[in-house]
Formats: sequence, C-alpha cells, structure tokens
Amino acid sequence: MDFVLALHSHLPWVLNHGRWPHGSDWLTEAALETYLPLLEALRALEADAIDAPVTIGFTPVLANQLLNDTFRTEMDAFFVQRLAACDEAPASLSATGEGHLLPLVGYWRERILRLQELWRAIGFDIVGAFRALEDAGRIEIIGSAATHGFLPLLARDESIRLQLGLGFSEHRRIFGRDPRGCWVPECAYRPRGAWEPWPGGPRAPIRRGTDEHVADAGFQYFFVDAHLVIGGTPLGVSSGEVPGTEPASVAATPAGGPSAQAQRTPYRAFAVLSSGRARSVVLVRDPRASMQVWSRHQGYPGDAAYLEFHKLRWPGGLRLWRVSEPGTDLGAKAPYDPAAAHAQATGHAAHFAGLLDHIAAEQGRKRGTVVAVPFDTELFGHWWYEGPDFLEEVYRALPTARRIRPSTAGEYVAAHAPRVGVRLPAGSWGANGDFSMWLNDRTVWTWERLWALEAAFWDVAPSALADPERHAILAQGAREMLLAQASDWQFIISTGAVADYAERRFTGHCSDADRLVAALASEDAEQLAEARDAAAGLAQRNGLFPEILPAIRAALSGRRARSDA
Repeated sequence: MDFVLALHSHLPWVLNHGRWPHGSDWLTEAALETYLPLLEALRALEADAIDAPVTIGFTPVLANQLLNDTFRTEMDAFFVQRLAACDEAPASLSATGEGHLLPLVGYWRERILRLQELWRAIGFDIVGAFRALEDAGRIEIIGSAATHGFLPLLARDESIRLQLGLGFSEHRRIFGRDPRGCWVPECAYRPRGAWEPWPGGPRAPIRRGTDEHVADAGFQYFFVDAHLVIGGTPLGVSSGEVPGTEPASVAATPAGGPSAQAQRTPYRAFAVLSSGRARSVVLVRDPRASMQVWSRHQGYPGDAAYLEFHKLRWPGGLRLWRVSEPGTDLGAKAPYDPAAAHAQATGHAAHFAGLLDHIAAEQGRKRGTVVAVPFDTELFGHWWYEGPDFLEEVYRALPTARRIRPSTAGEYVAAHAPRVGVRLPAGSWGANGDFSMWLNDRTVWTWERLWALEAAFWDVAPSALADPERHAILAQGAREMLLAQASDWQFIISTGAVADYAERRFTGHCSDADRLVAALASEDAEQLAEARDAAAGLAQRNGLFPEILPAIRAALSGRRARSDA
C-alpha cells in the first residue's frame, strides 16, 4: 500500500503590510518555526539515505513572498529580534523568581542560531532549497491557485481560469517544471451544473466543474476530503475547533452502479466524472490517519509533553511551558522539557507508522491502494512545535511497516490509473464540510463586492489588453483583484479572530482594484495618467506575479497560458 503525505503551504500576501502581529511577522514566524525546521528534517533524512518522498505545495502567493528581497530583510530582522528575546530573558526570569526556566532560554538560543546558520547556508533562499530537493528526486512540489481563491464561489469562469492558469505558470517560472498536482484551495469542489451561491446573488444555469478547470489549467490530480467520497462527518478545520458549527453528511456517487458503489473508499484514487468523461484524478484524505495528527484534542499534538502554543512569556514571546495535563490552566503550565517532548514525538511516529501498517493489513492485497494524509504545512512546527521531528521520525520508522511504501502523489498516480470513476458533490475540508465557512451572513458582503469587481474587470480586460498604454494598470488591477479573492479573508472573518484585520485588507485590495478598473474603462487622459502612477505605487507594495498579462489573456481565451505569450 502506498503512503502519500501531502503538505499544503500557504499564507496570504503580508509583505509591506506592517510587521506585528499580522504583517510580515506572520511570514517570518512560519519560516522560522515550520519551513526551515522541515527543510532541516528533510536534509537529515537525505544525509542518512532514508526515503522521505513528501508531496509539498507552495501557493504562488507564498512562493512570491519567500523570493522577495523584502522577506530576506524581514527574516534577518526577525532572527535579531528572537535572539534579543533570549538576551533579555535571564535577568527578567531571575528577577521574577523563575530561574528554573533559564535552561530553556539556552535551548531556544541554540535552536535559533542553528536555524539562522541554515538560513545563511541556503543563500537565504527557502524556495531554492526545496527546489533542490525536488531536483534530486527526493520530494514532489505541487501547485495551487495563484492567491488561494475559493474557486467554487467565484462568479466568472475567467477568474477561476486566472487563479489556476496563473498558478500553473507561476509554478513553472519559480520551480522550473510543470506541476502535476494541484492543491485546490480549501479542498473546495463544485461539480458541473447550475450555480446559485446565495439568494438574490448571481446565478447561472450551468457552469463547468472544478475538476474541469483543474484539468484545463494542466494539472493531473488534486485532493478532496473523505466525506465527498465516502459520506459521513467531515473532519473540519482543526477537527471542528471552529465554534458554532454542526457536521454535515454528504456522499459521492460512483459511476457504474452497485458494484462501483461498493468500491467507495478513501484508500484508492478516483477518476472524477463531472462532464461525462474523466479528466482529473482525485486523492482522498484518509480520516483515521489524518485525525490522529490533525486533532489537538484527540490526536498527538495535545500530548502533555509537547510545547504549549498559547502561553508566551512577555516581553520577548518565548514559549517555555508544556501542554501539561488536560484541563491545566495557562497559569499552571509545567516547564517544557525538550528531551521528553522529542522522545514522545519519536514514540508517536512509531505509533503512526504502525497505524499505517494496520490500515494496509486491513486492505489486504488489493492493487493500487493508497493512504493519503494531507495537512497544512504550518501545523508542523508553528502550531505543533514538535511536528517536524514527528515527520522525520515517521520516515525513519516506516521501514518497519513492511506493508507500506512511501511515495509522492505524482508517483502513485502515474503507477496506478484509477479503475473507478466518481461523481463528487459540492464540499470542502472546512467546518460543516461545505462552503459555509466562507459564505455566510457575516461574509456575504465580501462576495457581493467581489462579484461586482469580477464583472467590471473582465468587461474591460479585452480592450485594455489591446492597448499597451493600459497594460500596467490592467496588471496591477488584476493583482489587487486576486489578492482580494484570497480565501483567507472570509475564513478569518468567520472564525471571529482579528476580523477587523481581514476586513481592512479585503476592502483595501477591492478599493484599489475598483479605482484601477474604473480608469481602464475611461477615455480621460488625466484619469489614465493618475491610474498609471497609482498602479506603479501599488506595484511597489504588492509586486507579485511578474508574468500576469499572458495569464489574463489566456483566461479570456480559455486556453492555457504560454510562457512565451
């Protein structure tokens, strides 16, 4: 049985939008706590000649940030800030009678310095370091939509084509090869059919399915949550940790009658049938193995030995305490013990390898079975500090699970053509398993604004493409629209956490896009000149996707963007 670990790396555009708590620190924290430790683990496995064929995606908006000169500056400053926190802590801890925590300050200093040396050793290029692992045949890097737009709710097919087509071409530009797999944002799927997302909103008698758009962009496969294929209760966001939600139960309809219905399982890939013929392959998230890692309450991350995420020492922000026993108040958390936590991660990795082996035993000798476990990359290291250690130890333990063969998703799909087609219902991996985390009473106003912006942009885009004098305005207008389409804003609003930040960012991108689009529709020379100046200024702040014009042209034509277009 094949084992596919898929990691989805994504953050919205935060460079040049402040630093703390939701500006560039959001990105530098992810780099220090997740991307660099994961790279360190993968390199250690490579040095020991242990196969670790991780399938990892970097959304184009994240990759563009990691390659930006501003990110290097911010990352260097973040290392300085982290080390300064270690410098300040001893005197403060001694003064407050917490001298027993001093060894942990030394632990953090050593770790930060080690990761800083790795940062320098890779030439300040995280993307390049992961690309080198793929070039060496160690991992597979998959693509995604340009800014992680929630595709089923976008009103215009041109917008979906731009998100996916630009995502594909940006991946080629950044990683030097075409991606085989696509991380469909939020694992959100909509089949071909009638479209009416909200009462009183836009509607269409028939629209293409998500799988069709994914295939049109050039991708071969994508991932969905298990409930879209086998029915039952969706795992949800962090295993249902968003309050005020109820689970939904939905099921796919395999093609071919009762015999095909009996083959409905998360342990095989399926050909997706939306337009009457299969064009994409879908891998299914295994609920048992995923829950073991995903859930803070039922899985490994909530273990008493692990680092407590929610308690920070102030000032400085060092984490010095462990989760402790269930129900422990934050003020009563016990000191962190790195050695004990690492030992627990090793034990949990062995348990996980055994679970995979047990699943394989249950499946017997069926040909082409696979257990796929997709996660947000940032779970490992940021939310669950010991996560990168756990992943490293899983691959060290897998040789003892003799029924399991680790592979990339692309390797698996290439070796096992799906024998069963499936028609999927609409759904996502979010709370409720549907679209309600992104479209609800609190967020409908964002979609009403986006739908109007989409209509205005695509109405004016053909004439703007024909006029080189308007290209810079068109390009930046598209960037601002794409940034406004990021699914992050509605998700943050729905959870209630820092909703004002998400609303401000969303509204700002929409307003800038509206201004540029209005100028594109104008024949007033002064308005166009002002818009060119505005576009140039915005490009300094939100300068990503340098090859966006060919992607706009391709989205309008319905054809795949060419790198030489």
